[in-house]
Amino acid sequence: MSSDSVHETDPEKAAAAHKAELDAETNEKTPADAAVGYTAAEERALLRRQDLTILPLSAAIYFLCYLDRSNIGNARILNSTSGDDMQTEIGATPRQFNIALMVFLVGYALFEVPSNVLLKKLRPSRWLAFLMFSWGAITMGMSGVRSFSATAGVRFLLGAAEAGLFPGLVYYLTFWYRADERSVRVAFILASATLAGAFGGAIAYAIGHMNGARGWSAWRWLFLIEGAPSCASALLVWFFLPDYPEESLSGRHRQVAIDRLRVEGSKAGHRTMTWADAKATLTDWRLYGHYIIYFAVSLPFSSLSLFTPSITAGLGYKDLQAQLMTVPPWAAAYVTQIVVSYSADRFNARGIHSAALALVGGVGFMASALLPPDAYLHRYGCLIVATAGSFACIPPLLGWLTSNVHSTASVGLAIAINVSFGAGMGQIPGVWIYKADEAARGYPTGHWANAAMLFLVALGALGLRVLYGYRNRKLLRESGGQEVRLYKL
Repeated sequence: MSSDSVHETDPEKAAAAHKAELDAETNEKTPADAAVGYTAAEERALLRRQDLTILPLSAAIYFLCYLDRSNIGNARILNSTSGDDMQTEIGATPRQFNIALMVFLVGYALFEVPSNVLLKKLRPSRWLAFLMFSWGAITMGMSGVRSFSATAGVRFLLGAAEAGLFPGLVYYLTFWYRADERSVRVAFILASATLAGAFGGAIAYAIGHMNGARGWSAWRWLFLIEGAPSCASALLVWFFLPDYPEESLSGRHRQVAIDRLRVEGSKAGHRTMTWADAKATLTDWRLYGHYIIYFAVSLPFSSLSLFTPSITAGLGYKDLQAQLMTVPPWAAAYVTQIVVSYSADRFNARGIHSAALALVGGVGFMASALLPPDAYLHRYGCLIVATAGSFACIPPLLGWLTSNVHSTASVGLAIAINVSFGAGMGQIPGVWIYKADEAARGYPTGHWANAAMLFLVALGALGLRVLYGYRNRKLLRESGGQEVRLYKL
């Protein structure tokens, strides 16, 4: 029996739909697509080629996306001591500024699902390049806003443009990698967000010295400079990001890629989503366990993305120094994400790894809330631990979801719902939990809220792990010695 295989989507209808998809593929395949044998060395060579082609470009795309999304947190306090920060210049109250942050997430949530559908219809390279150029141009447009209403409007457009990127990239990986290879690849891409957090602080520190250049405040230069690379890089994505292994590879590499993904991977030739696919995915109740967990983890994700500069400013660091001190927490999260995700895939233990790191992050936030407000050094250490734990539990969660949904149509929808519900709706509360009037008290509401959500993530991940373990044992008992597809753990 295969312990690495995976059971179909839970309802029988979804399983039947997937079986029909596989049968159609078998009946229509050409001799070149017939099953082939391959050696471990050939598989390693293929993975190495794919990794070198796909991962650097995908990580760079998300790096620029995250940089353009989160730089408003840097702009909010950049040169605040001289009154040249963004919030002061657009005449926004703290509440209004938070509304502008929230409006981004409304656009983000609304456009997740349609964007993932379009990725399959229009090809990944073309759709991702279009999104990239759009959000780069919108970010550059942020440099010209002069009021709260203009800021809110541009942020909504930015959310709509960025909505399809991350779920699109996770969906895209299912066309190229098997289930036990995805978490660490997702980690490399998601880790570029922590890298962007680190670089974002360093870049803001440097651009802060441009304050007043050509009559512009530094925060305006920040948006203009950081949006331009996204526009320019869209051309690279259009021409150099490969779409599907069936079309982009040739010869032996193509044969090996098709054969090893015959069961687990999404397929370019599979039909796009039908109403039956949508219904089967929407009525698969166990997937809502994944969605709830991702909702919970999105609060610390969003609040840290937007408020890390403000949090460090509340730890005794001022102005440009506060920007620079945002770098170590993000750097620690980058390393932790990759190590944890590799281990989660290696030992088929995504639930346990996510639960453990969520617990670590929750303890970091809780300790920061309990420490005295003036315990700056200790609370800074807690921020590093909390950031590392919060971000490191996310890639295994995403790899876990994609590993247990297998119809090409269903996996795209499930990822989009997961990120829409979590990264869209789930991030909205994160905008409000770090209250400006609590800065002197060390932001206790924000830290306690994030701690509670991460503890919920830990409990939810353990619950799903128990459920999948139980179902696997039941499937093995009922198999009668036949090979069965088991849930990934």
